[in-house]
Amino acid sequence: MTTQIFNVLILCTGNSARSIMAEALFNQLGQGKFKAYSAGSHPTGKVNPFAVEQVAALGYPTDELRSKSWDEFATPDAPKMDIVITVCNNAVSEVCPIWPGTPISGHWGFEDPAAVQGSDEDKRAAFALIWGQIQGYVERFIRLPLESMDSPSIKHELDGIK
Repeated sequence: MTTQIFNVLILCTGNSARSIMAEALFNQLGQGKFKAYSAGSHPTGKVNPFAVEQVAALGYPTDELRSKSWDEFATPDAPKMDIVITVCNNAVSEVCPIWPGTPISGHWGFEDPAAVQGSDEDKRAAFALIWGQIQGYVERFIRLPLESMDSPSIKHELDGIK
């Protein structure tokens, strides 16, 4: 019996922090059940170093993390997404490209840790807080028996994670 692998696209405006961290969490904690990607509507072109610190602490490889446009995932040769999740309130209100297939979409809103002003320790604390919140959402979602659920049920559960 083969296990279905769910492709997940996590979106944010800049694709430098929250979406990057969610991508790593899905890929690491999902234990092969998920293949996560991240992208932004207006990517910054660089991954926030405090996000890299969080991801590295998880043991996830950071050398291939990059800030990229969501346009990469709207092409005919892009991986077909099963689930698309926005993680910032700006991206949720933007008009998204048409994704190949019919992915289930949802929104998990998190404050932007990259917007925190102050010392590096203040910024690290903000990233750690948001990292923990994202991790909680991802852990709840990956425990769902997705293989036995239909799309409306998955959508209901995705939207119910808070």
